[in-house]
Amino acid sequence: MGTGWSIFFGRYLITFVAGESDHRVARQGGTRFQYGSMMQFDFKSLDATSRYKLITGLVVPRPIAWITTINVNGSINAAPFSFFNAIGTDPALIVLGIGDHPDRPKDTAVNIQREKEFVVNLVPEALAQAMSDSATDYPAHVSEIDALGLATSSSQWVKPPRLDGCPSSLECRLERVLMIGENRIVFGEVLGVHVLDEVVLDVSKCQVASERMQLIGRMGGLGGYTRTTDVFQIPRKKYMGS
Repeated sequence: MGTGWSIFFGRYLITFVAGESDHRVARQGGTRFQYGSMMQFDFKSLDATSRYKLITGLVVPRPIAWITTINVNGSINAAPFSFFNAIGTDPALIVLGIGDHPDRPKDTAVNIQREKEFVVNLVPEALAQAMSDSATDYPAHVSEIDALGLATSSSQWVKPPRLDGCPSSLECRLERVLMIGENRIVFGEVLGVHVLDEVVLDVSKCQVASERMQLIGRMGGLGGYTRTTDVFQIPRKKYMGS
């Protein structure tokens, strides 16, 4: 075992361990990162808010799913989620992590479980402000589409409409919902996609130019975003044997 010291910094216990890995250990918080050292955060000792700050600050950039669903009164709900990604292609699957309001499930989760359908609209920089504004905690009967003056187009395979101005939309059918602790994990099967013409490179090969969509991604858990237009290529190597 190594030797070290511990101090309280506010409500945080900061422990420095020497002799083993010379790493700084943070059990209920942390100190400023210093070059040449690594801090460890024990999630068992952190509350959910602290874990959220770390996960959203470290797992970046995250794609944004701007979800459209149908409210119980028939109006259209639009809300963004960055706990989102594609996870398979046979069948084509996407996954969403949809949390709760302090007193109730979010409208998107309720609508998806009731209607079994939703649309994932991918967010370009031009619609960043509108997307952010749609995260406002509107009452369940209020449509973000109407409140923000957003335009929509009919979908091909599901009832919820697509958002105009998005370079691509994925029409989805609910596959299943899993509850793991307080986490609601929504799996959707992608029934079909819409892609802006100028994004498509080769129709016959289903090849697209991702950077032409000018999508944004989430950085951190507050108002941080990033662009996706600074693209570079790394050729994939093949193992040639010894």
